Amino acid sequence: MPELPEVETVRRGLEPYLAGATFASVEARRPDLRFPLPANFVRRLTGARVEQLTRRGKYMLAALDRGETLLIHLGMTGRFSVESEGAARRPGAFALAAPTKQEHAHIVFETKAGVKLTYYDARRFGFMDLIDSGQLAQLPPFAAMGPEPLGDAFDGAHLARAFAGRRQGPKTLLLDQSIVAGLGNIYVCEALHRAGISPIRAAGAIRLPRLEKLAGAVRAVLTEAIAAGGSTLRDFADVAGGVGYFQHGFQAYGRAGEACGASGCEGRIRRIMQSGRSTFYCSRCQR
Repeated sequence: MPELPEVETVRRGLEPYLAGATFASVEARRPDLRFPLPANFVRRLTGARVEQLTRRGKYMLAALDRGETLLIHLGMTGRFSVESEGAARRPGAFALAAPTKQEHAHIVFETKAGVKLTYYDARRFGFMDLIDSGQLAQLPPFAAMGPEPLGDAFDGAHLARAFAGRRQGPKTLLLDQSIVAGLGNIYVCEALHRAGISPIRAAGAIRLPRLEKLAGAVRAVLTEAIAAGGSTLRDFADVAGGVGYFQHGFQAYGRAGEACGASGCEGRIRRIMQSGRSTFYCSRCQR
């Protein structure tokens, strides 16, 4: 599933075409994605102007001038194509992504500026909803969502409070969206490796200076991944047709059996399972 950097890459690719745009027409080619589309979906969007396009965790949020917000979750295979001035592009056409087929083109938005945005979703794990903007923060999953990892509220002190007394490993807790928003398996593995923290030690036993280092590693990994356009993930595609290159800098994720990428470390990357997910780490330098 796309993680925060991939969703942010798509958001940035769509923003020039959506922010300030008015929907001239909307076509829903099926009544549902992962969930049924909201009642009167086409009518409520047609003629609406997008005031801004933001992101919260792994969700994109298009605030409309009618007091509603279009919520978009890409699921595993959701992606957009953009057609403007005779040229087609896909924000985030990542290597190994599933091909875009017309039978998977489920929602088509056209703006008054003549831009056509098509939402494709081969597996239909993504979804869209229309929410009263004033109620958005109080509704699940947003009511319980933790701070943005690139925001000011995320730091070592926040992790210390969240980890206090917890026996679970820090990786398990960092994947909890109520502790921090938007993190997923790949970038948590990378951040823990950079910080030199074992994913299996009791999170409550990690002291504040090391948690500050971990928070900084999370920020750095996400910032670099966004700058690189995300990672090359099977089934993920951004909007502009570019390839994500952050995967070439992986130090831990997907490198089981390979030499540790940390400077001066002679260990090897191990793969274990935690809560049904693969964890990659070096038992020598991550303590």
